[in-house]
Amino acid sequence: MKELSVAIDGPAGAGKSTVSRRVAESLGYLLLDTGALYRCIALAAKEAGISWSDEPAVSALARDIAQREAIRLEAAKDGVERILLDGRDVARAIRTQEIADGASKVSALPMVREALLELQRAAARDGGVVLEGRDIGTVVLPDAEAKFFLTASVAVRAERRFRELVARGQSPRLEDVEREMRERDTRDTERPIAPLRQAADAVLVDSSNLSIDEVVETIATRVREVRAGLAEKP
Repeated sequence: MKELSVAIDGPAGAGKSTVSRRVAESLGYLLLDTGALYRCIALAAKEAGISWSDEPAVSALARDIAQREAIRLEAAKDGVERILLDGRDVARAIRTQEIADGASKVSALPMVREALLELQRAAARDGGVVLEGRDIGTVVLPDAEAKFFLTASVAVRAERRFRELVARGQSPRLEDVEREMRERDTRDTERPIAPLRQAADAVLVDSSNLSIDEVVETIATRVREVRAGLAEKP
């Protein structure tokens, strides 16, 4: 039976990372968190003293990282995600609000997106993979067999991100988190290159009033249905 490429897109705070990881586990698929790639570029730029608005310098940095294949995403034996940048686990360092904002800015740069595009496509070439991000179903994998657009209201997404940051020992203000989320939504949807939007053939999943278990079951069930349908074709 052919294994599929699964694309899960959506705005910040919709729960894509958690849902995608659990969908991949349910299906026995590999997971590629494409947002983590851009966060790594943002972190590397910050550590190198490069402004996220310096397009030539950030783009050159991204090309170098991509050519060296310096970013690796893997699951450790305990199931905890490890994100390696030049061999250093930066899974925690890239999950701050500052780096999230930086990732949104660098991901709007055309040459950065181009540098990371083939890395993402190569990971999905043989199927059996879940990719999550902002433009997977529209740009990275327009031919993915199963596409989903996972969203939720801004208020719900801000509350989720607020609790996540508090759990990590940070002290954010909810109103600041919601404001930053609205600003990020605007950047992501209005950027000229690969803007955030639902693919025409993607299934819309609004998680505002759904539990994680319900969202995972909805997506995994649909993937199995698509896989079974393809298996029946001559």
